[in-house]
Amino acid sequence: MKFAHALSIESVASWLPSTSQSAESAIAGGRISSEEAAESGIIELPVAPDDLPAPDMAVLAARRALESAGRASGALDLIAHAWIYHQGHDFWSPAHYVANQLGADHAVPVGIQQMCNGGAAALETVAARLLADESVGTALVTTADAFRDDGFDRWRGDYGVWYGDGATAILVHRREPGPAALRLLALVTSAAADMESMHRGRDPFSPTPGWHGPRVNVRRTKKAFIEETGLDGFYAAAHEKLREVILTGLNDAGIPVDDQRIRCLALPRVGDSVLAGTYYPAVVGLTKAEILNLGRHTGHLGAGDLAANLADITDAGMLAPGQVAVVVSAGAGFTFSCAVVAAP
Repeated sequence: MKFAHALSIESVASWLPSTSQSAESAIAGGRISSEEAAESGIIELPVAPDDLPAPDMAVLAARRALESAGRASGALDLIAHAWIYHQGHDFWSPAHYVANQLGADHAVPVGIQQMCNGGAAALETVAARLLADESVGTALVTTADAFRDDGFDRWRGDYGVWYGDGATAILVHRREPGPAALRLLALVTSAAADMESMHRGRDPFSPTPGWHGPRVNVRRTKKAFIEETGLDGFYAAAHEKLREVILTGLNDAGIPVDDQRIRCLALPRVGDSVLAGTYYPAVVGLTKAEILNLGRHTGHLGAGDLAANLADITDAGMLAPGQVAVVVSAGAGFTFSCAVVAAP
């Protein structure tokens, strides 16, 4: 998406629980091997208390973002909430819960379910609405997931991806000038829908949730995909799509690929083995930017990796005025997105 006028990201925040599980403890408990830990490179995962549901974490992240921007929840016109895993009820809208808990009575809540690319899809949704509808001036994007052990093994449920609990929030504003943590210059998305079976495998369509087992087992479907299809086609598609969204995003932002203003390129918070196979072949050498892996102490935050990376980049003061960050997102389906942002 090419923006005629850059949107303002007034604030971006992460909320992570203070409790965590270390890779060392997972090895000691027999949940992972030392070899798997070495291949992943992830040191620990944040783990939410059992009595703290994912949508409440989204509310905490949202309050942090609103407070940072000096905004009241009543100023919100639109809220888009994204997630990948169970939000606490089977037949319910967590987006409306987030709005209600914030007291954002004026906002229209929207739920976004695009797997791990949900945060990027939510940001794209609110950006389009902000540009298309003059009555919408301020929008909020939230993400939240809590991978409870009863239904999701955060350590063994997937290959090369370990899942941490947490939430994020991005406050976006259309009207300028105004305070901004970042300026959103471009946001590009591309899909490879022929790869959707990686998370479906050979499983038949089920009549109810949990039909195939009490725990989500991504390894089962991925193993079936690899046995029937192999990974060469997936890697080729992923590398092509990643390069496409990055190059298109920079072009839409009017920034040459070799521009020295591009300070960093942040990747999803997956393990080193997944980065090596899926991401590095596509991005190494594409720009002169530093490639960031910011997930060593969080693991994969479901739909929240893009926003968490933006928050870390902002909080650490990585960007000098005018410098640019390229932030990549991806999710099962498959969908690939790239956000290009600049420090004001």
